[in-house]
Amino acid sequence: MATAVRDIRHFIAGGTSGEATRFGDVFDPNTGRIQARVGLGVGADLDRAVEAALAAQPAWAATNPQRRARVMFRYKELIEQNMDSLAHLLASEHGKVIADAKGDIQRGLEVIEYACGIPQALKGEYTQGAGPGIDVYSLRQPLGIVAGITPFNFPAMIPMWMFGIAIAVGNAFILKPSERDPSVPVRLAELMLEAGLPEGVLQVVHGDKEMVDAILDHPEVKAVSFVGSSDIAHYVYQRGVAAGKRVQAMGGAKNHGIVMPDADLDQVVTELTGAAFGSAGERCMALPVVVPVGEDTADRLRQKLIPAIEALRVGVSTDAEAHYGPVVSPQHKARIENYIQMGVDEGAELVIDGRGFTLQGHEGGFFVGPTLFDHVSAKMRTYQEEIFGPVLQIVRAKSFEEAARLPSDHAYGNGVAIFTRNGHAAREFVQRVEVGMVGVNVPIPVPVAYHSFGGWKRSAFGDTNQYGMEGVRFYTKTKVVTQRWPDGAGVPGNANDAFIIPTMG
Repeated sequence: MATAVRDIRHFIAGGTSGEATRFGDVFDPNTGRIQARVGLGVGADLDRAVEAALAAQPAWAATNPQRRARVMFRYKELIEQNMDSLAHLLASEHGKVIADAKGDIQRGLEVIEYACGIPQALKGEYTQGAGPGIDVYSLRQPLGIVAGITPFNFPAMIPMWMFGIAIAVGNAFILKPSERDPSVPVRLAELMLEAGLPEGVLQVVHGDKEMVDAILDHPEVKAVSFVGSSDIAHYVYQRGVAAGKRVQAMGGAKNHGIVMPDADLDQVVTELTGAAFGSAGERCMALPVVVPVGEDTADRLRQKLIPAIEALRVGVSTDAEAHYGPVVSPQHKARIENYIQMGVDEGAELVIDGRGFTLQGHEGGFFVGPTLFDHVSAKMRTYQEEIFGPVLQIVRAKSFEEAARLPSDHAYGNGVAIFTRNGHAAREFVQRVEVGMVGVNVPIPVPVAYHSFGGWKRSAFGDTNQYGMEGVRFYTKTKVVTQRWPDGAGVPGNANDAFIIPTMG
């Protein structure tokens, strides 16, 4: 008997709502079956969310920061209590294994923990006696209504990166998650309501480009945060800025791992296999390119990589022994396999071919086996473009200088890592490399919640990064007050002085 396909609706004004005329399919990547359909919203749905946000935001902004922080504390507790159910729901739509799904949630929760300390982050500056009887102070105020547009690969972490800070500083937030795995974002909003957040402060609207454009064009939406592919990030940035909005738009990546001759290759292989193939490579901070320095290093690394990759276990999301699960959709599986064929056609050596992988009992699942290329050159499209799948490419470099140039010259500049025991080489690399986030013997250098996340070049458009104090600055506007309290008879002096720009001398 076929299982009924459930409907996923918007979460507006404290409840699920909306009657759609267009729908998107939500798959179970483990089986290939459609398990739900999500209603794709239109401008009228966004208008309803904005109306609810306008009604709720002023009172929320007027709530003192300590009380807003208490909601975040309670929310943190609820996420922890619901971790297992959230992880299973996330894995069922995305395909990542349960342990990785819990990591997705936990990394988002760390930003919620940071938001629990928002009173400290909102403190302004004060100068007493900046001029004769004059004091100056600054304060941070929320923008009003802000929005986030998030990708399929982290349906819990990236929404929490955005709305955790935005709501804690006093904004109302409208989330447009990926239509491929939309259930967890709705559940996150429901739990925020349970934590004590007023209705209308956090809402979820579903949709495709039509909803994205509605958000970018709506005059009441003051800022938009986006994570996705670079072409769409550029589009979002340009259209949002043209509409007078504050925009941060994070794009794609092609992260490199530089392996120096003195590196511990056993440790490097362990780190590489996790960073390249974890979550089936569907991470913007995955490490899909390894650059060994010198032919000897490359040959030794390859010799160790092959058995490690061949030993990887690909399984269903609920397989506790699996290293990674299926990719998110049949279209994405086909895209990855097309890139593998492109690599062959370009002349790279296909060492391990992950195409045609099937899992007994789950033949319809969207599985791609781990793939390894060697002798990849910087001129190849498969090197220049983001594959976003379980594909690792070896690009051999003759020298440290050549290895450092590769990530610096690449169109993307999200993350990079160097593996070495040489402190001087690591320091030189950190100083030289033109990339936003750098790891030294750390393969996935995603910064902790009290720093910030952001790449360079085509990996990011806009002037501020995600979360940390960068997030606080993005979701607030600074007001500076210069005040004087006359002491009675007025201030003596030449009346003409009032026509001269004031100074503090």
